[in-house]
Amino acid sequence: MYQRLTELLLHWLRVPPEPQAPHGDPASLRVFRAGRNFLNLRLLKWGVAQVGALAGIIFWFGVFSDLGDRVEEKRLQSTPPKPAATAPATPAAAQAAPGNNTVERTVNSVVSGIKTQAEAAGREFEQNRKSKKKLGPLQGFYAWRNGMVGFLSQLPKPAMLVIWLFEIVGLIVYVLQLPVTFLLARMDYDLRWYMVTDRSLRIRHGIWKVNESTMSFANIQQVEVSQGPLQRLLGLSDVKVQSAGGGSGGSDSHGNPHGGEDMHLGLFHSVTNANEIRDLILERLRRFRESGLGDPDEKRTPVPSPLPTVSGDSDLLTAAKELAAEARALRGVL
Repeated sequence: MYQRLTELLLHWLRVPPEPQAPHGDPASLRVFRAGRNFLNLRLLKWGVAQVGALAGIIFWFGVFSDLGDRVEEKRLQSTPPKPAATAPATPAAAQAAPGNNTVERTVNSVVSGIKTQAEAAGREFEQNRKSKKKLGPLQGFYAWRNGMVGFLSQLPKPAMLVIWLFEIVGLIVYVLQLPVTFLLARMDYDLRWYMVTDRSLRIRHGIWKVNESTMSFANIQQVEVSQGPLQRLLGLSDVKVQSAGGGSGGSDSHGNPHGGEDMHLGLFHSVTNANEIRDLILERLRRFRESGLGDPDEKRTPVPSPLPTVSGDSDLLTAAKELAAEARALRGVL
């Protein structure tokens, strides 16, 4: 299942499943991968992030449920009681009228007191917002809640349904993204390639943005191994290959250099055999330099061999001297 989903995603993103081998002898190709604990660390971070997101969703569900109850209570308190139907006036009803007036005045005073308290809370929240008064976490939350209750109570009842709709959509999106983000975290491990030949090395990583760099041994100046505290705990290390003109910038937890891409840095991120990789690169770098500058496979221009020695060199030299002497004598006579 995972293999099928990976193939579909790579086909959709137009990403080749693996890079081509760098320049060099195919028989010398060595391929290295990130350590298994690097995958475990990525999955742990993914799990923590998902638990945090789920806790946030549950929290806001509770907040909006509480807001809905408070808004409904405030609406009931703000609604004036409906007057009861009165029978035709009779002497007995006329005598009870003063008592009814007393009850009505009591209800009105209670409602007006509630309104006064709500308005005071709203004014306090507005004053804190305008004055940018620093509130504690709980004070700020309660002030925000009171303000939201006052605001939502002025809206039509379907407004709360819209808020709940957003919450439900957020939960659906959370559930749908779980397999996608898990797949991306796993593929970030599987699509890390570290290739070394006798002439060069090639590093590729990334899914949405594919980063591939190739370095020739002719430009490599430094190879070092580094290990952070967490990597030491997990048995992982980084091998940094520096070429001419590169800086000494670090890298983030995903193997990307700080401050953007560094074209002069090749990073074997979170490998378990860092010393083996370093020794292999140094050994092949030494052989490359001992073979001379340029392409070791180039055909050397043959050095012309000296002309063959002709037998009888001394006789020819003697004859030439005699001939030169006769020419001088003849020139003197003339």
